[in-house]
Amino acid sequence: MSGRAKTAKLDCVHARAALFDLYGDHLRQRGGQASVAALVRLMKPLEIAAPAVRTAVSRMVRQGWLRPVRLPQGPGYGLTPKCVRRLDEAALRIYRAGTPPWPGRWHVVVLEPVKERPRRERLRADLTFLGYAALSETTWIGPHSSAELDALLEGEGVRADRFDSALDGDPRELVARAWDLDAIGEAYEQWLAEAVTLISTLPGSAPDDQVFAARSRLVHGWRNFLFRDPGLPGELLPAGWPGEKARAYFEQEAARLLPAATAFVDRELP
Repeated sequence: MSGRAKTAKLDCVHARAALFDLYGDHLRQRGGQASVAALVRLMKPLEIAAPAVRTAVSRMVRQGWLRPVRLPQGPGYGLTPKCVRRLDEAALRIYRAGTPPWPGRWHVVVLEPVKERPRRERLRADLTFLGYAALSETTWIGPHSSAELDALLEGEGVRADRFDSALDGDPRELVARAWDLDAIGEAYEQWLAEAVTLISTLPGSAPDDQVFAARSRLVHGWRNFLFRDPGLPGELLPAGWPGEKARAYFEQEAARLLPAATAFVDRELP
């Protein structure tokens, strides 16, 4: 069972996370690349300064998420195939696009033992992001298979058995064992309260850059749930699950604010 963790404050967005959100929410559909100058302009409404943008970009290049490109506007950065897979995986869960119904069987991943601690920690973080939970050090389960799993295991050089199984016992008990539903539910309630406050303070006549900033903070806070909630089947969740109310609010406001946010991005990109 995972430890309790608080939801990140919606007014606190770090440069690296903001860049992931920018590429995933806007640039992915515009060729997946932008000049350094454009990235700096697009991060300004979030009060992220140019040095922080450049530092975050350099880190993302070292980690294999971005690659340098030459653009007519000057030096820039584009998505790597690894980052495209990660952003597409995230989009499926953020916006529920194409999420299949739960078939009543778990996707089980049994890893070979990994001795090196850094590799174990990377695997744990990445598998959690993909929606899996640990039943033991080497056995993980998820409600669905992840399209990114093969690339993740290949990149880490880890062999694993993968199969679908109904598993023994009550699936509700299994969910309660693998995921801390109380902590996840509390995080949804906290996020919703902060999201309502954020949106209610946004003037109806707010300029596009202010709308872009508000929507980016909304998406950033929601994206954090990818590390906690894999999209568990509704039939296995408690009655009145707060995640449903939170998701309805997110989808409503993210869609409502999108046109103005898109207009800002279009204006700042050459």
